Amino acid sequence: MSYAIIGFGEIGHALAKAFARKGIEVSVATTRDPESFASAAAAIGPEIIPTKLAEAVKADVIFLAVRFESYPDVAKALPAWEGKTIVDVTNTYGVSPEELGGQSSARVVAQAFTGGRLVRGFNHLVAAVLEQDPAIHGGRRVLEAVNAHLIHRGQARQRQGDARGC
Repeated sequence: MSYAIIGFGEIGHALAKAFARKGIEVSVATTRDPESFASAAAAIGPEIIPTKLAEAVKADVIFLAVRFESYPDVAKALPAWEGKTIVDVTNTYGVSPEELGGQSSARVVAQAFTGGRLVRGFNHLVAAVLEQDPAIHGGRRVLEAVNAHLIHRGQARQRQGDARGC
């Protein structure tokens, strides 16, 4: 299984640290040249591989850690997203319900990633919390995720589960 984080702001950094903590290799991409953030990636660990967007979208699981208004640009990187799981980490701060056309942000984003399986997750945690080791005081952090595929079918269920230590 291959992983990529698209977006390398505070949340992208926090996710990269979680992968590095577990020794899992992950590609990181932005709209900028990978050399522009290579030193920041290297500072996190050797598991963090700076790459171009066109390369990152080849991953099996893609963490969409960009500003909400940037998701359409990422969606255009592939004509179809079949076989991909997109973990939508975006937030709609400052986006009016009218701009979403009366739909949930998950549904709006899922429609842009044609054929992909979209899951919303990690967007309820601020970067400072997300980058901490989840094994705190002998416990583990719980991740709530919503599968947008189920939202489309009207069967959305909110589940809590183990975030596999990430």
